[in-house]
Amino acid sequence: MVNGNSEKSFINPPELAKPVGFSYAARTRGVTIYLAGQTAMDAHGAIVGAGDIVAQFRQAVANMQIVLRDSGATFQDVVKLNFFVTDIAAYQANAKNIGAIYREFFGKHFPAMTLVEVKRLFDEQAMIEIEGVAVIAE
Repeated sequence: MVNGNSEKSFINPPELAKPVGFSYAARTRGVTIYLAGQTAMDAHGAIVGAGDIVAQFRQAVANMQIVLRDSGATFQDVVKLNFFVTDIAAYQANAKNIGAIYREFFGKHFPAMTLVEVKRLFDEQAMIEIEGVAVIAE
């Protein structure tokens, strides 16, 4: 099943389990923007919310919003997100709060997503890093 407009389509095959909060694939046409991983680093290079994955998620998404804006894109243009977390149990335990923050920024827009637990991120205080791909019309 394909949902979306002629520039971006999100694909959710009916033969697979119904996705909740993501799409299985995205097909695009337009200008592709590759978003570098964003952590909870503030403008001064310090991690916001040390030890608090919810606060770090909010800052990482806010940072992504700035990058999207300066690239001429919005959250609605995002077709793929990768989440890297250092503690998947902490992510799962806070999924409701993380989901609420996600909806503040993305609304009901659910691109293709991947969540991966990693041993550590570049900044030792970072608990989450989010990278993505956006596509805008030419």
